[in-house]
Amino acid sequence: MKTLIYGISIGLFGAVALSLASFFAWPSWVLFIAWISFSFYGKSVKKSINIYLEIILGIFMGVLIEVLGDSLSIFIGSFSSPLALFLLTSSLPFITKIKGLDDIEAWFIGMIVFFGVHPPLELVHIIKLFPPLAAGFIFAYVLDTTVTKFVPK
Repeated sequence: MKTLIYGISIGLFGAVALSLASFFAWPSWVLFIAWISFSFYGKSVKKSINIYLEIILGIFMGVLIEVLGDSLSIFIGSFSSPLALFLLTSSLPFITKIKGLDDIEAWFIGMIVFFGVHPPLELVHIIKLFPPLAAGFIFAYVLDTTVTKFVPK
């Protein structure tokens, strides 16, 4: 019975999340990337907020990589994007020494989201990536809380 209730809960929450993503024209995979991040990082609200912020920083690192790559292309052509990626991601081990910015994987999730969606390089389009990420964490939290409270052990 527990497995059935859990399965129905996941299906229901997933269907609602997908409907919400469709309604707002969000890339649904971005929402679900955040959803699984909640589970991977320990199901803690505090940790989720921190990971959410690091994913956003990873998105901005993706923006910087693209801008630097475009700027360098004048001088070195098609090698500019790999060089920009090398230069900026090489800084991550140093950046992650800072407390609260210490999860390299979250930064890379942000870059995956940015390069996967490949939005125009305008702030309004970059910011549109934030709501589906937040919704993914929220859906995962609500599902976890619901299952923890209402599914018999």
